Amino acid sequence: MDIGTREEVAPKPVPGGVQPKKLLLRALAGERTERPPIWLMRQAGRYLPEYHRVREAAGGMVGLCNSPEHAVEVTLQPIRRFALDAAILFADLPQVAAALGQTLDYRAGDGPVLTPPVRSTADMADFLSVSRLHEELAPVYETVRRLTRVLPAETTLIGYAGAPWTIATYMVEGRGGGPSEHSVVKQWALSDPDGFQPLIDLLTTAVIQFLGRQIEAGAEAVQLFDTWAGILPDAFFERWCVDPVATIIAALKTQYPDVPVIAFPRGAGLAYDGFAEATGADCVGLDATVPLDWAARKLQRGLGRCVQGNLDPRFLVAGGPALHAETERILRALSGGPFVFNLGHGIVKTTPPEHVTALAEQVRAWRGTS
Repeated sequence: MDIGTREEVAPKPVPGGVQPKKLLLRALAGERTERPPIWLMRQAGRYLPEYHRVREAAGGMVGLCNSPEHAVEVTLQPIRRFALDAAILFADLPQVAAALGQTLDYRAGDGPVLTPPVRSTADMADFLSVSRLHEELAPVYETVRRLTRVLPAETTLIGYAGAPWTIATYMVEGRGGGPSEHSVVKQWALSDPDGFQPLIDLLTTAVIQFLGRQIEAGAEAVQLFDTWAGILPDAFFERWCVDPVATIIAALKTQYPDVPVIAFPRGAGLAYDGFAEATGADCVGLDATVPLDWAARKLQRGLGRCVQGNLDPRFLVAGGPALHAETERILRALSGGPFVFNLGHGIVKTTPPEHVTALAEQVRAWRGTS
């Protein structure tokens, strides 16, 4: 397809006739911007040497996530280094599970571990409750408030949460890192869907409240990470991935209509099509497997929706000509409509920071094709 002659998406008017000034917010509102805004999933984290120093000072991951002082610092680190267009709140997805009643720990080589695992509705009744949700998550809200005071004026602050299905996989399997076929959670969800539904309902309620508090503390946009959307068979994708996310977005739009929501259903494949329309997300995060021409035609032009993505994180590790060429390909394919440059999943820990610098500079220099 000839990029130079391809149909482009006209800017989408913003309610009230007031254009948000920040580049990311303009893209999320449906505007084709002069160059795509860029931020990166896991942009604050293990690939940065300064991150490791702060994590050690905080006493580990749990201490880091629950210390606003330290969480603010690591959120700011990639902004200082790379001048990205957005900062995403530094927190960890299983914190919601811990706030509901599980114990969260981090073990070397094992990632987050949640105990006791949730394996039945009886387990839910025994130790899960939303009663202390906001008390447990208060440090996260304080981190958001502090970030609003120290971020550069042009930088958008993104809040986030895991989507209910993905948080449920952590809670039922009892872990979030390392190799896993998710056999336990799939067995429960697929063999006893009505028994599994109360866990999804509980998490849907918790995520709505969690994101709402982040918005009230100052988050200007939010992202829902459904990291494990792609492991569900088609017959259950709508029930466990689409419906909860649609419910969350509808609730947030009722309370905070001007705050955009990004939804990232990693591994959704062909189901991306129905997901984008059914959930009402302002922007759909694309994993690295999504064909770019399809995304431009179906999501940008067909639905008028902003898309986000979708550089394979391994190109960022490789750097050099491979990174430059793949970045150029994505920019050419998606810059004809509302677009946020990002990765198809999070930065891996072996990424050289200088490769992130090169990527950010390339995207900032982009001005489209003639």
